[in-house]
Formats: sequence, structure tokens, C-alpha cells
Amino acid sequence: MHCVSAAILSMSALLIAVPHAQAQTPAAGTWEARYGVSLIGLPIGTANVTAAIDNARYRIEVQARLTGLAGMVSGGKGAGSASGALNGARTASAGYAASGSNGRESRTVRMAVSAGNATDVEIVPPVIKKPDAIPLTEAHKRGITDPVSALLMPVAAGQDPISAAACDRQIQIFDGNARYDIALSFAGTRTVRTKGYEGPVAVCKARYIPIAGHRDGKAARYMAENRDIEAWLAPVAGSRLVAPYRIAVRSEIGMVVIEASSFGGPTATVRAERR
Repeated sequence: MHCVSAAILSMSALLIAVPHAQAQTPAAGTWEARYGVSLIGLPIGTANVTAAIDNARYRIEVQARLTGLAGMVSGGKGAGSASGALNGARTASAGYAASGSNGRESRTVRMAVSAGNATDVEIVPPVIKKPDAIPLTEAHKRGITDPVSALLMPVAAGQDPISAAACDRQIQIFDGNARYDIALSFAGTRTVRTKGYEGPVAVCKARYIPIAGHRDGKAARYMAENRDIEAWLAPVAGSRLVAPYRIAVRSEIGMVVIEASSFGGPTATVRAERR
């Protein structure tokens, strides 16, 4: 589910006004959102994202869990956090941590990043690589960001956040175990309304590009060939950032959708208009 993980969010920071936003931010330098997760239309989980910015630095935290029957069967839950700096139209990660469990086992990952290079990785317990795993080399750990920082998507100053400038990018991700890219391309716009945000979103087609560390099997080939992946990006008020409002990924058992039930904080509603 790497594509899904490169899916939930971002926040505001530089206090540079987004041209579409015409409301107050929930709090200076903070942003939060809640998501519902569904499979073939049936609710199976929730996710919460909280982010904070101090000048040009960020910290973002994500928590997710399966609910209902899926939660009863697997007990699946996970959390991740990352910090770093905003650097032009990308994030510069300084570190990343994640943990997850499914009722049978749990695993934690800690990774230090400097100048775009993963300098130290700790995975407990270690991942036992299968014979069909694509070898991971030191070169694959360079020029990367982590999967949580990847949720922050700066748009260059002077560019429209609801345009190709939001989508057209290829994000190089290393999660401590696997190296992959998420390639986004602009496909149009939609109008959405939820608690905290009302207005246009940029619709991006997405591709998952496995590079190393993954098993060279049916699942990886399916996702690499999958052309039914989409992300809707909304502007984060008070910043030059966009964040996923909705992510849809066709899996081998049906469509997985992550969609915001609130976007931008517990109180304020941003009403956005195209200029």
C-alpha cells in the first residue's frame, strides 16, 4: 500500500496567502485533517493528520487504524511522523519514524536523513528479505524523501495551487525498506465541500513506480501497471502548500478510497474561489 501511504497530508507554514483562500487558518502554523478509508464503498478505517510549521520547517504526524469488521479481524493500526524543511517545490526531510501492527506482529522504523540522503536506518524487527526481492543499494538511499514528508507538496511562488503546478511532479521515496517513486500528472479540477474547506481541488493521475527493496512478484507488477490511481489536492490556507483531499487506488480486491471528512482544522471553513 505504498501508494496509499503517499497519501494523506500536508500543512501550512510560510504564511504566504494562497490566492484561493479567503478565511482564517485554524491556528497560526498548524493544520489538521481527518479521513475515512473505504474499500468497495464499505468503511474500513480512519486516519488523522496533524502538522505544524515554524518558519520554513515542518513536523507532521499521521495515525491510522482499521475499524469495523476489518479492525476486528486484523487489529491493524499504524503511525508515522517526520520533520524537515521546505525547500522550493519539495520537502527536505531530516528524519522519519513509523510503527505498525496487525494483531500478529508489529514493526518500527527509524530513519535519519541529511541533504536528501538516508544516513541511518533502524528496523525492528529486521525485515527478512525474500529471494525475489530487488536488491537495495546505497545509491537507492540518495536523493530521497520519506513517505510522511512526501505528503507535503509545496507549490512554487507565483504558481496557481489548483493547476498543473500542484500535480506535475515525481516524488522519490525511501521508507527504510523499499525505494519507489510516485509520479503525479495534472488531469483537471473538481469542486469539493467538507468541514474546513469548500472549493476547487487539483485532480492528479498517479503512478506507483517500484525501484528496489520490493518483491518482484504479482502484487508489485499489478501496482506498477495500475492506471487507476488518483489524488485530489487541495490548498492549505495561509501557505503555498497543497495536500491530498482524496486518494483513490484500485487494488486487486476493489477500489480503496481515502477521503477527508474534515480538512484544515476543527473550526474554520475556507471557501476558495478560482481567480
